[in-house]
Amino acid sequence: MSIIGRAEELQVLNYLYDSNKAEFLALYGRRRVGKTFLIREFFQDKKEALFFNATGLKDGSLSDQITNFMERIGEVFYDGTSLEKQKTWRGAFKVLTRALDKRTVDQKVVVFIDEIPWMATPKSKLLQSLDYYWNQYWSNNHQIKLIICGSSASWMLNKIIKNKGGLHNRITEKILLEPFKLHETKAFLEVQGVKLNNQQILSLYMVTGGVPYYLSKIKWKGSAAQIIEKLAFGKKAFLMEEFDGLFASLFTDHENHIKIVRALAESRYGIGKHRLLEMVGSSGGNSANRLQELEDAGFIMGFKSLYSQRKGIYYRLIDEYTGFYLKWIEPIKNLLQEQALDKGNWQAMQLSPEWNSWLGYAFESVCYKHLIQIRRALELSPADIASTWRYAPRSGASERGAQIDLLFDRKDDAVSICEIKYTDESFLISKDYYETLERKLKVFTEQTRTKKQLLLYFVSANGLKKNMYSKFISGVVTLDDLFN
Repeated sequence: MSIIGRAEELQVLNYLYDSNKAEFLALYGRRRVGKTFLIREFFQDKKEALFFNATGLKDGSLSDQITNFMERIGEVFYDGTSLEKQKTWRGAFKVLTRALDKRTVDQKVVVFIDEIPWMATPKSKLLQSLDYYWNQYWSNNHQIKLIICGSSASWMLNKIIKNKGGLHNRITEKILLEPFKLHETKAFLEVQGVKLNNQQILSLYMVTGGVPYYLSKIKWKGSAAQIIEKLAFGKKAFLMEEFDGLFASLFTDHENHIKIVRALAESRYGIGKHRLLEMVGSSGGNSANRLQELEDAGFIMGFKSLYSQRKGIYYRLIDEYTGFYLKWIEPIKNLLQEQALDKGNWQAMQLSPEWNSWLGYAFESVCYKHLIQIRRALELSPADIASTWRYAPRSGASERGAQIDLLFDRKDDAVSICEIKYTDESFLISKDYYETLERKLKVFTEQTRTKKQLLLYFVSANGLKKNMYSKFISGVVTLDDLFN
């Protein structure tokens, strides 16, 4: 399969490859997102270059990691010859440097070190050795293109990209590889022979989150509901078994990370940082680091609530797969491990009010991951700040609260207030609903004391039905807009 989408990433890789100087790329992103595939697929067509890659071993010892690395040097540079064993990374990189000196006389060499966090075992001095050989030797050789990769986003950020030691400012390029957006998901599925309309693809997206490896498991033709039933609710179904290894592969104390996402999965409107840490029984620097790690890996999103009396950051779960698993798979997991869900049961579950409520929540998460598309559809500037807003009156107060799904604080003295709605048909603004919208804008104005112009928009999957109230809406973003 050829590379789907990834236009910006391919632009970086082409620049790196064509550059007339040594390049050092740091590539990171969550597990299963396609990092290794992107690099291998891009460079396999570069016949004039030599491609060397070595991959870290999960839970491997220092000796195992170095032995694996040395074997790869022998295979790529010396036709499979067994090389002298090395006990340190400094020794291994010395052997690699000698091999590079011979081959880079007349050709480029791409050095791809995959899952480097697994290689960096305690006291291994891997990073110190990498720093030394890059600075002393490899950075002076314009034929060398070094790429290091890891699924632990926070490790890559803290140890490499934001490193204040020897590797500080050594990275020449970096790529955060994220799950597919909706339009990339559609293109990926079409290559696999799965041709569905946008509504059906959205349903799959709200389960898989656009993670390429999850999408690659779709081998069946049929509706989105039929595909999800096989993908998530069959005996030993892939999405049923994925969750247990997902967090363990990314975080050392993953039980605490799972506590956080569980708490957020129960809150549609997000939870403030201090309240969240109280709920999961955590405090201090480690807990703040866990939040940052989850955000770096794309599981949660932190918002600074604009205009709110309570300052600070609050978080919400935005990883579709995690939310789907905790809500629909885990409660019946024991049953699923023994037998598949009876045929048709899943489709029956989708007729429940609980399912419709969950769809609204999941669609909001999808929208938060497509803010660029929403801005573009509303003709807003990238500088317009996106946020949400909520006012909850104190207990016993007579006034009513208000919730705004999405707003853009604009630079032209206006605020775009966006209602997010997921319905199978065009959404109808009734008289009662319009009065609710007016009250919401009034509460927002009173509580924020803003003097900016408030403009009301809808992000509605299937648009709005025209009536006497829809004419007061400044604009509508539809599902098709999110696919652009």
